[in-house]
Amino acid sequence: MRTYLSVYFGSLVLALIATPIVIRIARARGILDSPGPRKVHRRPVPRIGGLAIYVGMMGLSVPVLFLPNTIGQSFRAIAPQVAAVLAAATIMLFVGLADDMYSLRARTKLTAQLVTATLVCAAGVRIEAVSFGNGVVLSFGPLAWPLTVLWIVGITNAVNLSDGLDGLAAGIAAIACGVIAVYAMHTSNVMMAVLMLSLLGSLTGFLYFNFSPARIFMGDSGSLFLGMMLGASSVLCAAKTATLVGLALPVVALGLPIFDTFFSMLRRFLQRRSLFAPDKSHFHHRLLAMGLRQRHAVLTAYALTLAGTGLGLFMLFTQGAQTVVIFGGILLLFVLVFRAVGSIRLRETIEGIRRNSGINAQRKRELAHFERIELHFRHAKGFDQWWEAVCEAAEALDFARSRMCVQSRDGMQRELLWEKTPDNGQTLADDVVRLTIPIRDRRGSGPANLQIEVKANGSLESAGRRLTLFGRLAGEYPIANLRD
Repeated sequence: MRTYLSVYFGSLVLALIATPIVIRIARARGILDSPGPRKVHRRPVPRIGGLAIYVGMMGLSVPVLFLPNTIGQSFRAIAPQVAAVLAAATIMLFVGLADDMYSLRARTKLTAQLVTATLVCAAGVRIEAVSFGNGVVLSFGPLAWPLTVLWIVGITNAVNLSDGLDGLAAGIAAIACGVIAVYAMHTSNVMMAVLMLSLLGSLTGFLYFNFSPARIFMGDSGSLFLGMMLGASSVLCAAKTATLVGLALPVVALGLPIFDTFFSMLRRFLQRRSLFAPDKSHFHHRLLAMGLRQRHAVLTAYALTLAGTGLGLFMLFTQGAQTVVIFGGILLLFVLVFRAVGSIRLRETIEGIRRNSGINAQRKRELAHFERIELHFRHAKGFDQWWEAVCEAAEALDFARSRMCVQSRDGMQRELLWEKTPDNGQTLADDVVRLTIPIRDRRGSGPANLQIEVKANGSLESAGRRLTLFGRLAGEYPIANLRD
């Protein structure tokens, strides 16, 4: 216990010393997070606090691992795996630092996460199996690699996305470190207990400067480092016992950022936006929208996390079905809280799924029509056949009318018209999108204008897509290329 306390307080002191130094370095080099539409702060704040967290943890925990005692023996027994975890976390620190300084693309950061998570797996840190007690063991076999990579990358991004308010990510990560440390001591994993206590101490010292009003942000250097460290360490810790509790406790401790990330991705999917697109509908944004001040929103998130982890610790004294029931109950609690603050709505989710399903079905039908019509254009040898193909396209793509003025061989102008017969004797409504396409005349007398009117049918997106498909046909099969 004396070693544990020394590691915790030693890391805390190192972080208290390192953070002001990092603040001065960031200000001197202009590495600041400026206010913006998606930002809550109103003044530039240093954004490379991850360096201070890293120094506070590594500066004390790494030397302790080499001591000639029980901790050193535990480390040497799995030195390659521990080294892989620390190396992966260090790599993510520098990736995050590069992002803080130069703004990397989201795909670049994701690629780095996948590579480092794969390296951790290659070192033997994998979720091979989960025991539910009473001899019930679920073995993942060949799925161990992708499952572990998904776990580590998921935790890394969850922590990264939770860094939205002063002290939010650091506080939640600190609670997670404490929970993993408790589990490590419960299972006599002294080496992992040292790592988590050193990270907890470093975060505690950093929070003195990071809590609202923050004097420094951890930035991506801190959030990516923490995410990788927590994700990989939880796997390494759970792999020793292969119990459900070993994986369930980190999920509970990081339940808020995990569910926030999942629901954010679900919202973006339903809105048909990029999964990496920014928004202001995260859990902490919802709390602010409800009228809470930033400090109170963070404390609310702390309280929810502590409540979940407090209940989760009961899983240490249960087995089998009891553990599953407690774990499921805690997850349900998180879902209800997110439902209460408006981060997710069941009715809106169902409607969004139906809407997207209908849009995808419509897109497939339009593409099928396009591929069929393309054959008509491809085999058109004369102008008459080409115009027949235009009429086929107009019918299949639900045009209102197509009109084109062309010059005949005797120099006379004539108008070609295709018009859809209105249903039930009704006149065509004004709910149409009009487009004029210049068609190069094969006789060189200048472009002929093909005027298209497309029925919107309540969806401008569908109308635009059908016009785009027809534009491809008109561009790839111009009348200038016809033989007759």
